[in-house]
Amino acid sequence: MTETHAEWLKQLEAQSREKQQRFMSRIAGRLGHPQLKERPQHPYRGAPDFWRQKEWTAEEKIEQFTSNFLSVGGHVERVQGMEEASAFIAGKAREMSAKYIVRQDEAELTALSLEQELPEADVAVWNSDAEDNWKARAAGADFGIVMADHAVAYTGSVVVESAKEKGRSVSLLPTVLFIIIPALRLKTRLGEVLTGFDERGRAGLPAGIHFISGPSRSSDIENDLTIGVHGPGIVYALLVE
Repeated sequence: MTETHAEWLKQLEAQSREKQQRFMSRIAGRLGHPQLKERPQHPYRGAPDFWRQKEWTAEEKIEQFTSNFLSVGGHVERVQGMEEASAFIAGKAREMSAKYIVRQDEAELTALSLEQELPEADVAVWNSDAEDNWKARAAGADFGIVMADHAVAYTGSVVVESAKEKGRSVSLLPTVLFIIIPALRLKTRLGEVLTGFDERGRAGLPAGIHFISGPSRSSDIENDLTIGVHGPGIVYALLVE
């Protein structure tokens, strides 16, 4: 009885392997090349040296970042200094009738002086009042304003870290998001940013690391694209030179 059962299992395995072989052969045929029988050689791990050494000029970084960010529905503006950035945000606030603005609690954003630029609006600073429900306030905000910790030209991505004074909700919940990006923080490759996080070690990592590549974009199973479902529907990247 045992031998019969063992033979039956052996037959099942042989049938399974035969089906697997037919399946793989069919895939190879569709791809138009012989089926691979040996593991392919990997001469290096991670990014090759030529890519690690790739470095665009400052102007090339700005051009590439702008092209990539625009391609996914974002907006990019080049401004000279924080004063011009403040004037741009204030102008958009008046244009869009924004009444409630929330920003991260960072010194660079304090320099925008939006309270003076927009006396008619309520400009709130994240976590400045321990009694407030800041997630709810961010959800009701017209504008959210954050500082970019890094930006990547090749992917058109902005990296924003989370901390007590830099709540994720500021970039996630308002209707319109403004990201202030000092031009010196613009990198060529994503690896430049990720290597920095790795070097900081686990104890030195922030509460959260968020990659933003334009406005929120969602598609259901029928590929209907909807903007702004899981985040701001309008995103401005302000490159400060």
